[in-house]
Amino acid sequence: MADSPAAGFDGLRLRHWRPERREDGVLVLQFDRADAAVNAFSQDVLIELADVLERIAIDPPKGVVIASAKASGFIAGADLKEFQEFDRKGTVDDAIRRGQDVFQRLAELPCPTVAAIHGFCMGGGTEIALACRYRVASNDASTRIGLPETQLGIFPGWGGSARLPRLVGAPAAMDMMLTGRALSASAARGIGLVDKVVEPALLIDAAASLALRGTTRPFKQRALGWVTNTFVARKLLAPQMAKQVARKAKKDHYPAPYALISTWQRFGGKSLQARLDGERRAVVKLAGTTTARNLIRIFFMTERLKGLGKGDAGIRHVHVVGAGVMGGDIAAFAAYKGFEVTLQDREQRFIDAAMTRAQALFDKKVKDPAKRPAVAQRLQGDLAGDGVAKADLVIEAIIENPEAKRALYETLEPRMKPDALLTTNTSSIPLDDLRGHIARPAQFAGLHYFNPVAQMPLVEIIHHDGMAPETERRLAAFCKALGKFPVPVAGTPGFLVNRVLFPYMLEAGTAYAEGIPGPAIDKAAVKFGMPMGPIELIDTVGLDVAAGVGRELAPFLGLEVPAALAQVDPTKRGKKDGQGLYTWENGKARKPELPADYKAPDDLEDRLILPLLNEAVACLHDGVVADADLLDAGAIFGTGFAPFRGGPIQYIRTAGADALLERLKALQAKYGERFAPRQGWDNPALREPPQ
Repeated sequence: MADSPAAGFDGLRLRHWRPERREDGVLVLQFDRADAAVNAFSQDVLIELADVLERIAIDPPKGVVIASAKASGFIAGADLKEFQEFDRKGTVDDAIRRGQDVFQRLAELPCPTVAAIHGFCMGGGTEIALACRYRVASNDASTRIGLPETQLGIFPGWGGSARLPRLVGAPAAMDMMLTGRALSASAARGIGLVDKVVEPALLIDAAASLALRGTTRPFKQRALGWVTNTFVARKLLAPQMAKQVARKAKKDHYPAPYALISTWQRFGGKSLQARLDGERRAVVKLAGTTTARNLIRIFFMTERLKGLGKGDAGIRHVHVVGAGVMGGDIAAFAAYKGFEVTLQDREQRFIDAAMTRAQALFDKKVKDPAKRPAVAQRLQGDLAGDGVAKADLVIEAIIENPEAKRALYETLEPRMKPDALLTTNTSSIPLDDLRGHIARPAQFAGLHYFNPVAQMPLVEIIHHDGMAPETERRLAAFCKALGKFPVPVAGTPGFLVNRVLFPYMLEAGTAYAEGIPGPAIDKAAVKFGMPMGPIELIDTVGLDVAAGVGRELAPFLGLEVPAALAQVDPTKRGKKDGQGLYTWENGKARKPELPADYKAPDDLEDRLILPLLNEAVACLHDGVVADADLLDAGAIFGTGFAPFRGGPIQYIRTAGADALLERLKALQAKYGERFAPRQGWDNPALREPPQ
């Protein structure tokens, strides 16, 4: 059926919405945000939609289909830059109220409404779909439906939290909102969020047909939507939900999930308007928290990092030299992500061990067993190193020894393709110490992964003066293809992440050597917001690796390494041996119980965190990264620095640079020169208002 421009909209100057009336009487309302590659809801988009809906209500068609005119997807959600501006102006309440009111107008239209979803459908996109009577989704792999607002420190505020529990039942709805997890079309159909799943080419016709003919939801789904929102159900389920959330996030660190549960418990059984009002008030309050502001800032930092990897990397075949834990896992992860990979080492037994670990990764990550052989086939053991000549990217991941690395490069480089890149996964050695005999320094760089490779989202792209900009671009694009965040850093000792992390871990080791129990040290760090304590982290990284980093960094930073980190028993290196500072069983540390009357020193948190902040200030001063945002991103995604605090520099701004500097000087007076303030505390960037 041919579409035609819809009558009845004369006089409206439409920039973002295209109404087209089909021959069957259904109006297709295409969202095509002006001057934007992606559909997102700004206030002018909502105002224009309100005008369109007012006209539709006067002369209703047989049905309305909400669709996207963008090939990139349905709707990404709200315009977060605009949301930040509303927060600064104190007008978040107005913005939330407008979104709720416009979507409610859609819900109250006197004709059937259908959301036609293809591609990403996030946040406000899902909320406008919930305001429709029906939802149809394409079965394309790109179609993902989610409400990720808790990851931004708020929760769905345009009717999402008010409508979804009644539609799909509270357990499925709350799980979706609390985790921020996006669902495929079939999964959304399974919980009753979507009424029909079709081929992309049939999407609009299927939506129009649903508008004309309607459908009846299964009785079980309707019953679930009612019974799980009753007073008794809310009273039983809410504490269980809060308990589950508490296992992953503390209320004072991440208040949004708890506020969502509380709001649902309080208003879930009331009228829609009461639910909307409760939702709006709670979201407005959350939007003003430091946590929300920091998490939204982090979202923009991730978008910036993704933007570094534009274009094609020109990398199809990856050759990894060194089949140890890091090298083997780098190779396996690249194969999992679609690259052809060859893995070389000096003995076959090392390659065999890495291949066994790789198969465990594939078994875990590739859900369809039928697809695992093809993934495994992409990773090939290569004792002779024949893959060097075919590789577009060679990654060296051997021992942390400059002489051994330089000797390896002399054998690798003559066999490499002219346009191939040579990289090192060194964790601390300056690139100037490695590039002396490199014939093509422009194509040589550091590509520093973090352990465990499959989980840690960051990769440092390490510079040296002779590296070509095109090399950085290609490596950033490669990281993007892996689903990693690339952070460009200077090739000085420790680069960024290990340099800021080392003083923190060193002070933890010093406190441990003084007799402060490991669990007490870990508890202080976790209380601050770190994902795990530094003693557990040392064991996880490996005492041998920590010692190697220490040998490189301690002289550079003027720090002394305690005996616990300087002298490592080769059979007790930490988690990988089952014994380190802790004993490990089944991949978990067995931490001794602290005595009931044990009280940690009052300054323990400062002793751990202030050295990290001190070194972050020095890194910014020394130009290790281009700016404060990149430093905070590197610390959050590389060290696990508490995201709700926004990164080291953002935390300094929030807590007050001068106040922190005084606390640092107090530690210096009490414990010695390792706490001496580093250069850079006079940087005006530290005294800017928190962004």
